[in-house]
Amino acid sequence: MSALITPAELPAWVPGTVTCASDDLGWRGVALRGYRYRGQDVYIPPMRDYMIVSYRHGLTPMERRVDGAWKHTRCAPGSVSLLTRAQRSNWNWSADVDVCHVYLTQDRLTRLACEALDNTVADIHLTDVLNVEDPVLTAGVDAIQREAQAQAFGGSLYVDALAAQLSLHLLRHYAELNLCARPDASRLAAAVRARVEEYIDTHLAETLELQTLAALAGLGVCSFSRRFRATFGCPPYAYVSECRVTRAKRLLADPRRPLKQIAIDCGFADQAHLTRVFKSRLGITPGALRAEARR
Repeated sequence: MSALITPAELPAWVPGTVTCASDDLGWRGVALRGYRYRGQDVYIPPMRDYMIVSYRHGLTPMERRVDGAWKHTRCAPGSVSLLTRAQRSNWNWSADVDVCHVYLTQDRLTRLACEALDNTVADIHLTDVLNVEDPVLTAGVDAIQREAQAQAFGGSLYVDALAAQLSLHLLRHYAELNLCARPDASRLAAAVRARVEEYIDTHLAETLELQTLAALAGLGVCSFSRRFRATFGCPPYAYVSECRVTRAKRLLADPRRPLKQIAIDCGFADQAHLTRVFKSRLGITPGALRAEARR
């Protein structure tokens, strides 16, 4: 399969006037673009993202071929078309229309599906929908478009919530999910466990976010936390803290390494934080532990 095209590359295949866009707003896993299109006959290569098309103005006959025969309909304000990712398609329409596209990434839909099903999802395929009147989809696209235009306070968080609702609606009503088989649904698979352990060890000096670890495992945050506890016998934050203490104890053996540097290398906020954790967990300060080891 040829390289998947991004939303920003779509106008090279479907020329139109951009009426609004979220390109520079810093949204994650969701994007919006509005277009004014003249009638045309186009081929669209496989796209990187899932696409929702909401028709805003204009009435036009619409034809599309995804797999096999052409589908025929009439699209008007209130109509919605869906196109799954990584899917070639041909479109033909004769009248001018204004539309709004919302793009959802594979990572966003997959993580939400994993969280909702408490299972690992291998693939998500949106069903071939050329024209449906779905008030939930239309309202969701409208709200995201308004936010792109208003750019109000907390916009990224607000759009993230809207995109989550829109994604869940798609998964419920318009998606086919291919689940991965696994021997034990309550624990992390051996390969996933090794990947998470390696990532934590490599990035121990950095801020480790639960969402990042969950994404690494291909799971939602709640599912990942449950399986992590079942696998390691403790929650992620406790495991990371123990790894930091273990590394700090090893580095203390080098008398030339300052305590301040050890704190940084192990991911503690500062030397005082390192000392508090040592006193809480080991009942002794790092300096005292170092002095005791040198006797």
